[in-house]
Amino acid sequence: MDPRQCARIMGEKEILQDCLSSQKFLTANYNTFAGECANEQLRSAFLNILDDEHRIQADIFTDMNTNGWYPVTPADQQKLQQLRQKFSSRP
Repeated sequence: MDPRQCARIMGEKEILQDCLSSQKFLTANYNTFAGECANEQLRSAFLNILDDEHRIQADIFTDMNTNGWYPVTPADQQKLQQLRQKFSSRP
């Protein structure tokens, strides 16, 4: 499909949602491939690709967040501190 036709059917938000979903799928698979690869050179190649794909995913997320299409609620600092204390006291 011509990208201009796609832009008429889907808005920028929907295109970015589709891209982010695709990136999540790709990174999950490359992570599995790298973790289960017996050849060190191939594992290294998969890890390099995985790093690139994570950067792309982060860029898409940032664009969506900036436009208000993927809002993130900041974590409650008091709850974070409680969790830090809870897990730092474990052996």
